[in-house]
Amino acid sequence: MRRRGMTVLLGALLTTLLSIGVLVTPIPYVVLGPGPTVDTLGEDDGTEVIQITGRETSTSAGQLRLTTVGVQPSVKLRSALAGWLSKDKAVVPRELVYPPGETQQEVKERNEEDFRVSQTSAETAALTALGYPIQVVVRTVAADGPAAGLLAVGDVVTSVDGKPVTTAPRLTELVREQPAGSALTIGYTRAGAAATATVTSREQDGRPRIGIEIDQEQPHPFTLKIDLGDIGGPSAGLMFALGIVDKIQPEDLTGGKIIAGTGTIDDEGRVGPIGGIAQKLVGAKQAGAEAFLVPADNCAEALRNPQPDLPMLRVGSLDEALTALTALRSGGQPTRC
Repeated sequence: MRRRGMTVLLGALLTTLLSIGVLVTPIPYVVLGPGPTVDTLGEDDGTEVIQITGRETSTSAGQLRLTTVGVQPSVKLRSALAGWLSKDKAVVPRELVYPPGETQQEVKERNEEDFRVSQTSAETAALTALGYPIQVVVRTVAADGPAAGLLAVGDVVTSVDGKPVTTAPRLTELVREQPAGSALTIGYTRAGAAATATVTSREQDGRPRIGIEIDQEQPHPFTLKIDLGDIGGPSAGLMFALGIVDKIQPEDLTGGKIIAGTGTIDDEGRVGPIGGIAQKLVGAKQAGAEAFLVPADNCAEALRNPQPDLPMLRVGSLDEALTALTALRSGGQPTRC
């Protein structure tokens, strides 16, 4: 009996040790949770997030908070089990966050670059909404190219076959819509005077081109800088753009409320989907948000992960976001998810 009891005891001890070993062994998953939120109208570590010099700015009674997702990169089974049981967290395969062949440092650097690009696009979209249009300016003209003698350095290209040129990529798209050899009517201004030229595109590197290099400019009589560290990825674009608009125009976009949100933004103000919407909603609720701006393509997922008493407003562009905030301020009915 003594030997049998010892065997049972040793077996139980071995099972316990094995279980502990399994629980503390790293597994190929990461845990996503609510990350910090930041008021784009306020300060971060004592520094204004959006800095504007050269003109007066307005002060808002509310907040426009960008939201983030916290990532736990090294996960053991115990942490994963806790994450699976939590309603505020998600456990996902590691390769969804850290693709195979990329180190954590490489992913971090890519996210930082995406964040910088999102800031630039936010500035472009916001300035356009404020009445400072983008100008697509001719930087060089190839001496033997289709536009030689027709367009000149410094010309501002405004249209192709009557379709407006809103950004530099849009000009490229419009030229490529027609096959090489097409006669394109290029609208432009030179020294403030509007004119047109007929330029016949030519194939180069397998694509139709008109033989110019271009720059994208957006003249405005003040300087603008976004200063926020330790955040990566492109999903803060929408909230940066709204923050810029709110600071420059006299009207308070927030109506004194705490508004949170997320979404990528491009130069033309289109709002794109993001990851981690469920965790961002939790973070917004914890920060006291009274409404949340959701990219249109994230609405279905957001509706599966609602937070109590946190209205989710559907936005597909910066203009739609501005319209939603106007309705919210005035007691109207903004479009919801």
